[in-house]
Amino acid sequence: MTREELHGGHRQVAGGLARAAVFGINDGLVSNVSLILGFAGSGADASIVRLAGLAGAIAGGISMAAGEWISISAQNELVEREVAVERRELAGNAAAETAELASMYESHGIAPDTARAAAEDVMLSPEVALRVHTREEMGIDPHDLPSPFQAAAISFVCFMFGALLPVIPWFTGATGFAPAAVSVAIGVVAAGFVGAAIARFAERSMPKSVFRQIAIVLVACAVTYSIGELVGVNV
Repeated sequence: MTREELHGGHRQVAGGLARAAVFGINDGLVSNVSLILGFAGSGADASIVRLAGLAGAIAGGISMAAGEWISISAQNELVEREVAVERRELAGNAAAETAELASMYESHGIAPDTARAAAEDVMLSPEVALRVHTREEMGIDPHDLPSPFQAAAISFVCFMFGALLPVIPWFTGATGFAPAAVSVAIGVVAAGFVGAAIARFAERSMPKSVFRQIAIVLVACAVTYSIGELVGVNV
């Protein structure tokens, strides 16, 4: 039996890896196309824009991966601390923990006698009891925590992918407004795909999600390009 079958066809969405991938691509795309447009608006040479785009992609990817690793590591450490507390409570006060679990089952609509019997069955195995109590009390599974290294790697790769897309036109040797316009076009298309992926994954409105992502990219580009024009390369 697959995990989806075990959980009634529901997808596992709490692990954080899908979030890391989506945020990585989206952040890389929005931040770097904005950075590129800011430099382009200032009138900087194409080589400078290209360097800025590459530096932004690498620096942003490292920052994104480090942030994801720290975030999930800290979250896992907090969970492990709470699990250790729960383990001690189960070992030191089994009767109270059994009554607590039975009360939880009753709150779900189970008859008192049945709830008590189910709780006593769960408490027969310390590991099963720990898993059930942490799921009921904290909403987590101590044996299924997200990997900070996986999340960091996914964040880095996805950020780099999103960030490097708008840099491509600046390697063609074109000058003037043309590479900037192509960068914006690539950003819009990529943002549309990100929005569609989010809508499909979350089962939300496809047009609304796509429009939202494209609007974010266009607004960010307009702001940074305007700032670039205002500041210029001589400041």
